[in-house]
Amino acid sequence: MPTEGFPAPESGMLLTYFLSVADVPRSRAFYADVLGGEVVLAENPCTVRLANSWIIMNPGGGPTPDKPGITLRPPEDVSSASCFLNIRVADIEAVHRDWSAKGAQFITGPIDRKAEIRCYLRDPDGYLIEVGQATGMLRGVYADPPPGRSDRTDDPPP
Repeated sequence: MPTEGFPAPESGMLLTYFLSVADVPRSRAFYADVLGGEVVLAENPCTVRLANSWIIMNPGGGPTPDKPGITLRPPEDVSSASCFLNIRVADIEAVHRDWSAKGAQFITGPIDRKAEIRCYLRDPDGYLIEVGQATGMLRGVYADPPPGRSDRTDDPPP
């Protein structure tokens, strides 16, 4: 197996994102052709380098000795999510136009949220993907705290 570009560090660590997918070729095409990733390994597991990260995709499956009692599967209810892929870009308007032209279905267009401009889309299995561009936060303007909370523990010191 060729290993050039495969996420296997010689020291330290790197981060990959694993997705259980219903159709590997369909998902591989989305992450490579729509989002612009590079296919490093087509199958078992499908590995796509996307910018400075990797997306690893395989069909779901039942428990294994190293994850007893755990079944992997694509999302069943796309109206809720417990995690999502967060992609930071330099020009969100250009990315939104480019990916839309390639078939990406965004939930909304880019919305200015003071600290950043962001929008969301879903991959073919319904995984949520945030696309954002830092704007205000580069000038010290941060997101409003969640409703009911007035303190900001993540603000930088004055």
